[in-house]
Amino acid sequence: MHSLFDLTGKTALVTGARTGLGQGLALALAEAGADIAAIGSSPMPETERLIRDTGRRFHAQEVDLSRPFDAEQHLAAAVSVLGGVDILVNNAGIIRRADLLDVQAEDWDAVMDVNLRSAFFLSQAAARHMIATGRAGRIVNIASMLSLEGGVRVPAYAASKHGVAGLTKAMANELAAKAITVNAIAPGYMDTDNTEALRRDPERQAQILARIPTGRWGLPADLATAILFFAAPASSYVTGTVLPVDGGWMVR
Repeated sequence: MHSLFDLTGKTALVTGARTGLGQGLALALAEAGADIAAIGSSPMPETERLIRDTGRRFHAQEVDLSRPFDAEQHLAAAVSVLGGVDILVNNAGIIRRADLLDVQAEDWDAVMDVNLRSAFFLSQAAARHMIATGRAGRIVNIASMLSLEGGVRVPAYAASKHGVAGLTKAMANELAAKAITVNAIAPGYMDTDNTEALRRDPERQAQILARIPTGRWGLPADLATAILFFAAPASSYVTGTVLPVDGGWMVR
């Protein structure tokens, strides 16, 4: 059974890999045998150490995804160092909290650029590379439970994550015939930088934990099985899926 999830000889490009979910996803893929190309807005020495400790190769690029960037160029840079990209994980994401009536245009644009625009153009570049090199590729987008709900005080984030879910399905339709699957993971409330404000609010934290059937916040390691499933060579008949990993939040 181990061979079903063996990624030896594969290379994964993971965005937002400096900390949190992205770091955990990169580590899970490396532990399964994949070399890691990482994109982040700042240096990521801890992620590099964790990946190299598994014996896998690591290549990092500093890219501000909230600004215009050349996806083809950054994909090519990863390919030149690691020899190719078989798996793309669009994890980078930001959130801006404000009442609906107070949302500023610059915050809306930044969230859309990082969460949705970057995912599309990196996917486009990766798909072109996968097709040109005959790879059975895997694209995994990190959606959110707010791909399925509206949320409160996060209209740009909710809109962007609904967009990620729709983009996942649209890309799956077009790329399936090219042997490329496209799926998404929708994490619930996770213990990351994006939720720090909620976890520091005793009342809000109590409300959230009361609704999660498992009674705890999720951890980056909780996404390991989902990412390995979608990245696995044996998952070629699974595409266009949005998988909640939320401790039961959505069924409460």
